[in-house]
Amino acid sequence: MDARLNFFTSPTAGKVLKQFMSVGKALKESALPAATQELVSLRVSQINGCAVCLDMHTKEAAAAGETPVRLALVAAWREATVFTDAERAALELAEEGTRVADGAGGVSDEVWERAAKHYDDDQLTALVLLVGFMNTANRMNIITQQPAGDYVAGQLH
Repeated sequence: MDARLNFFTSPTAGKVLKQFMSVGKALKESALPAATQELVSLRVSQINGCAVCLDMHTKEAAAAGETPVRLALVAAWREATVFTDAERAALELAEEGTRVADGAGGVSDEVWERAAKHYDDDQLTALVLLVGFMNTANRMNIITQQPAGDYVAGQLH
């Protein structure tokens, strides 16, 4: 499968994606736990069906020491016993924040309150920005049919 566009050779993409990736770098350096960031990135990408982001974040999480069992169970986090209450709250917020067009009404007060029990304002800010960032990345990759499978952990970070 070939991508419709090559973001690495486009002058416009080069300018824009440099700034966009700096957002991703700032989020990685935020106070939101790295494991939570990868789990959220995976869940958002699963919902959106973004293969290249699933490839990237699965490999990044594994390289950071995430277990295969937890990675395999992200899609079924509600029934899985391997996630902390904080991670579950982040995953729930990520799902509602991603499914805003599904008539779900956005993030409910109850979901927000559960997340706020586990994360301070700075971490919540990072979580909200991460959900938005991942949804944007997913959409760019899906529209241009970026292929998955060749990503090497650390390649873009």
